[in-house]
Amino acid sequence: MESTLKRTWAEIDLDALAHNYQTLRQRTGARFVGVVKADAYGHGSVQVSRVLEELGADYLAVSSLDEAMELRAGGITMPILILGHTPPERVEELLRYHITQAVTCEAKALEYSAEAVRCGGTLKIHIKVDTGMSRLGFLCGGDHFETGVAGICAACTLPGLEAEGIFTHFAVSDEADAESDAYTRGQFDLFCRVIGAVEQRLGRRFPLRHCANTGAVARWPETYLDMVRPGLLLYGCGEFAGQLGLRPVMTLKTTVSTIKVYEPGTSVSYGRRFVTDRTTRMGVVPYGYADGFFRCLSDRWQMMTAEGPAPQRGRICMDMCMIDLTDRPSVDVGDEVEIFGPDNSVNDMAEQAGTIPYELTCAVSKRVPRIYLRQRLSAFRSQEKQSIEHHEHRCSCHDKH
Repeated sequence: MESTLKRTWAEIDLDALAHNYQTLRQRTGARFVGVVKADAYGHGSVQVSRVLEELGADYLAVSSLDEAMELRAGGITMPILILGHTPPERVEELLRYHITQAVTCEAKALEYSAEAVRCGGTLKIHIKVDTGMSRLGFLCGGDHFETGVAGICAACTLPGLEAEGIFTHFAVSDEADAESDAYTRGQFDLFCRVIGAVEQRLGRRFPLRHCANTGAVARWPETYLDMVRPGLLLYGCGEFAGQLGLRPVMTLKTTVSTIKVYEPGTSVSYGRRFVTDRTTRMGVVPYGYADGFFRCLSDRWQMMTAEGPAPQRGRICMDMCMIDLTDRPSVDVGDEVEIFGPDNSVNDMAEQAGTIPYELTCAVSKRVPRIYLRQRLSAFRSQEKQSIEHHEHRCSCHDKH
């Protein structure tokens, strides 16, 4: 690590990303959406997308047109699906840059159709079905089934639109209790019924049907359908990553900038909430809440040194925090410290913060440089090509129709 970068930095292991992609692709046997919204969950969307494109992923998914445009500006040419809202006045950009748009209701379909016709193009769309997330999508549950199906059919036959795909999103596929399993099963069954009804009325099949998020990829193989879109699982985080043999892609590191020795009874940091109870060797590391270290983790996290864990002490400051090195006498100024990574799990950090790993990786701020590491991608690419050539996926949902 160059000295100019030795403040706080995130190492992004692109070989781990390739390993995770290949593992998940082999597990599911389906086409693959690389979800790279929110700057690829803090990992760097352009760099991650380049790797996924190189490895043969089928689609990328982002939240907004601006995120999609960033990928196109970065040289990414593969298909991109916008999961969120795009104003109809920007349809011309969707067409120009060959970007696929999610359609969540008939009114939006009508707006997109009118703009596409005005621009003289055909906009690829994926129909979003609300099967129980209660967020975006055509409402099709209960008494809304017939009106929902009719609205989807109407959207799929509008001029200027090409309905390439249909998808939904599970609310609790990652939770293993009986109630959650029943809810996920109900969502999937409803999705399959909607697909069956729409395809029957249209007289054609959707080329891409997808619903398997991280939890479903780990726990619900019947939901893989034509394409899967695991989120943070691709980045080796979350409760299922270890079970599936995935590796963390991001390692967040910092260095010890200063060490002082304090007498017993010395208060540390704002609010004087931590007071030493012994002679204490205290290190300062340049990592604070402006870098993404949640202040609620004050006195609740530890950083991993070469000698073992060092507890964080006192309130976390904007640009720095303190760690107790009393029991780590060989740790010196300039030594690297792992904030989270292979030896200091971000999953545990999320549990201490009362949140999910997604929030922690997304929170790593822009002022923390990302350092991209890669050695073995060509080997992964060769293996992936062989896997794709031998794959013939059968859709379990379609079998129900």
